[in-house]
Amino acid sequence: MRLIARSNAILLFMLLLAVFMTGCGKSTVTLSEGKVNVVTTFYPLYDFASRIGGDRVNVVNLVPAGVEPHDWSPKSRDLANMGKAQLFLYNGAGFEGWVHDFLDSLNKDSGLTVVEASEGIELLHGVPHEDDGHGHEHEHEDDSDVDPHVWVSPKSALKMAENVKNGLVRADAANQAYYEANYETLKKQLSDLDAKFTDALAKAGKKEIVVSHQAFGYLARDYGLTQMPIMGLAPDAEPTAQDLKEINKFVKEHQVKYIFFEELVSDKLAKTLAKDAGIETLVLNPVEGLTEEQINAGEHYVTVMENNLQNLLKALQ
Repeated sequence: MRLIARSNAILLFMLLLAVFMTGCGKSTVTLSEGKVNVVTTFYPLYDFASRIGGDRVNVVNLVPAGVEPHDWSPKSRDLANMGKAQLFLYNGAGFEGWVHDFLDSLNKDSGLTVVEASEGIELLHGVPHEDDGHGHEHEHEDDSDVDPHVWVSPKSALKMAENVKNGLVRADAANQAYYEANYETLKKQLSDLDAKFTDALAKAGKKEIVVSHQAFGYLARDYGLTQMPIMGLAPDAEPTAQDLKEINKFVKEHQVKYIFFEELVSDKLAKTLAKDAGIETLVLNPVEGLTEEQINAGEHYVTVMENNLQNLLKALQ
């Protein structure tokens, strides 16, 4: 009995230690004295804020490299530190399910400037497979199926970058000229990217793509493509047997040569479908986050989207 009691005491101690260590875990939000602290919810906003803010800002991206952001949520310590920053940038359109609770909890005197980066962009609704599967816009009474992936289109990225710039100016008006100049540089890069997509995809022989999840609706809308997604708006939304049947039919009807997969989620289903159809796979990156390797190689939003364009052109020959 004494041995059992001792074992139970050790187990209790280990559990308490685990709880303590979890509570004392390092926050992903590290604020900097003397700079404008900007907190972003995922990679594209981090990239835009870093390039527009330059050396005047300390930009903290909440989602770690290599982590898929759809179901990520911050720890309590992250939330506390976020409230002490000067600018908070989030995508909106339902992408960050935890954001509204955080905003509701903010002290009115916190001084935090909040920017919803998708504001001003005409939003799409996701389309279930049992509809037409084309990723076109549909009217619905509620917004639970709003497609949040606005940033995947360079046209939308231009508006998001403008919203980020405006947020920086609101949070730090003294450096407005600096932010405006950096924004013009980024705007030129994004405008050139938009022109490349417009010109190249207009000349593509085909317009139909099969993608791992329904993240490319804005890209399809803005550049005349049709997406057939394997999974829904979230990358873990499993397809039904009927969905798979429709995908196989789509592949045959449109002579699809490649099925696109993503680097931050499992490619198993995409590769299985491609093998069954006797075709190949390619990467089409929704730019929700970069891997450590991509960051170390100096990749950013524009370079990743340029790679996407090359893979699209290869698939649409």
